[in-house]
Amino acid sequence: MTNQKTDSVKVIRLFLLASSAAFLIAAGLAPDRGQMMSGLAEILMSPAQLTKDYFAVGSISGTFLNVSLVGWVCAAMACLPGAAVNGLTIAAYFLTTGFSFWGINFLNMWPFFLGVMLYTLVKREPFPKYVNIAMFSTALCPLASELLLRYPNSDEVHGVTLSSAALMLAAGMLIGFLTPAMAAHSPNVHKGYDLYSAALPGVLLGLFAVAVLYKTLGHDVPAIAATLGGSHPEVVWTFCGIFFVLCVLAGWWLNGKSFHGYQDLLKDTGHKADFVSRYGPGLALMNFGLYGLMIVLYYIAVGGSFNSVTMGIIFCMVCFGAAGAHPGNIWPIMVGYAAFSFVAANLLGGVFPVNNQAILVGLCFASGLAPIAGDYGWWAGVLAGGMHYFLVTSIPAIHGGFSLYNGGFTSLVIATILVPQLETFCKNKAQRLAAGKS
Repeated sequence: MTNQKTDSVKVIRLFLLASSAAFLIAAGLAPDRGQMMSGLAEILMSPAQLTKDYFAVGSISGTFLNVSLVGWVCAAMACLPGAAVNGLTIAAYFLTTGFSFWGINFLNMWPFFLGVMLYTLVKREPFPKYVNIAMFSTALCPLASELLLRYPNSDEVHGVTLSSAALMLAAGMLIGFLTPAMAAHSPNVHKGYDLYSAALPGVLLGLFAVAVLYKTLGHDVPAIAATLGGSHPEVVWTFCGIFFVLCVLAGWWLNGKSFHGYQDLLKDTGHKADFVSRYGPGLALMNFGLYGLMIVLYYIAVGGSFNSVTMGIIFCMVCFGAAGAHPGNIWPIMVGYAAFSFVAANLLGGVFPVNNQAILVGLCFASGLAPIAGDYGWWAGVLAGGMHYFLVTSIPAIHGGFSLYNGGFTSLVIATILVPQLETFCKNKAQRLAAGKS
């Protein structure tokens, strides 16, 4: 068992390092690679409040370079001796790099990492034990950029000053310091039925920061306005297609050149699941790739715009492909989103069709409710997806558009509402199996 765990850790670390290299290769092959450094500079020096398409803010090559740099840092932390490396590490890495397409950058992430480091010093615990939570602590990176570049103005960018740098560092470190304890408490709220558990501190701390820094001090919160560029399907489809197919092939090879056991994984509820430890790194990586291809095909089918935001949410959505999400418990969420959006937009006069950018993003984080579908059945997943569709666009107002975990927090709210009802009136998978045997 020890050797198997050691091999899994090696595979995960190699996977993260290889993924960081893939993003760097993409930067070098991008059609606008001549603008790589200037594009990166634009990204670093631009406010990141929801939602910013880094392809449009900077450049395609600069965006991939930013993602790669963030990825190398996250992979390096996962390679620290004693780091807690498991399926959740893959989730933390790809959630962070996914958001590096439209909110996190190589500059605004550091205060949060330092805050978690400070937490470990105060607790007298080794930092490697907290590398996963350090990555999850970056939910409020857009707030860090705001404090550095624009605060207290609501529209004019004043650039970096000594006082703004100090404010960003202090606020970011405080948020990073408070995140580990709150993240540990979060599963008690939703009982493990929201995969995006770190959304609890990611939104509540943002709400508090906006209240203190803006509302109480009499400053205007910048208007939430998306910056979106054109669609680049040739870039997104090519990279994602190659990347996810390679994941499937690597998983197939690690699994003894076989798909054996994958059917069992597809029957897993996903509730409090680590597919790496439960089924092995091969099947976990295979699921990651197949699930990723499923996501890309869905966004093609609904006519999504393939900007950097859409590319980012593909990786934010697939991130739990090794820790709770798979095609078997995700399709009901997708059906719920598509069905409820059709009814709302076409029959009730709603303004958010299924291919609206906000709804594309919303579906990504509704996937956090996959354990509900897995444990209580497909109909519960359809209902959860529909409820998420109705709520997700109302959440940004409470945190000023500064929290990247907006959709994950929506999933937490839905789980908090829905799970008690399901527990009261329905049987979960284990209870149904037990009843069938009795």
